[in-house]
Amino acid sequence: MRFTAVLIAGSLLALATGQASAQDAAAGEKVFAKCKACHVADADQNKVGPGLKGLIGRKAGTHAGFKFSPAMIAAGEGGLVWDDAKLTEYLKNPKAMVKGTKMAFPGLKDDADIANVIAYLKQYP
Repeated sequence: MRFTAVLIAGSLLALATGQASAQDAAAGEKVFAKCKACHVADADQNKVGPGLKGLIGRKAGTHAGFKFSPAMIAAGEGGLVWDDAKLTEYLKNPKAMVKGTKMAFPGLKDDADIANVIAYLKQYP
């Protein structure tokens, strides 16, 4: 009986952990509200920051019509292409990853928020 209870509890914990770590675009949209003052995700439009539609797979510092910092242009020329891993690193601490970036946002500290924002951005290829 005790073994069955432990097995059930372990299964429920694994299920809850799996769901918590999955990317959630709806939750990402809520987190993206912090970004909306400077960025647009669902249209090819620049604001204070570059448009983020089609960001995944894009070489850093290359969105048409946006004046990037020399640091971001150099990062792109150095091979930085936005994928999940690079976006995760950047969104945690933009100024640490690309020293000299114009982005003033200090970053997102919660890994789930970062994963969810990335899921949200992936909706707009």
